[in-house]
Amino acid sequence: MSAVEAVARFQKAFDAQDVDAVMAAMTPDCVFDDTAPPDGRRHIGAAAVRRAWEALFAGAPDGVFSTEELFAAGDRVVARWRYDWGAGHVRGVDLFTVRDGLVAEKQAYVKG
Repeated sequence: MSAVEAVARFQKAFDAQDVDAVMAAMTPDCVFDDTAPPDGRRHIGAAAVRRAWEALFAGAPDGVFSTEELFAAGDRVVARWRYDWGAGHVRGVDLFTVRDGLVAEKQAYVKG
């Protein structure tokens, strides 16, 4: 599986707010840097990352992520996205690192 295919699989699960499928697309030692100001919070390991996804999805069950662009440079993938919820939207970029066909790291940045 290519890096782009691995991230596309992750994004499909993420867009569906399917935490089990999201975690199945990530390595056990995954890392997620969220968009909390000013520098984001770092979630390390599958249990911590799962809690972050559960909190995100519970906080905005009607939220919709739309991938606008996806491209790779080796094992790194950049995804430009838009997140819509009832009160508005934001745009952002995720930087992914893929290892063995799974997302090992996701660093999220948002326009704010």
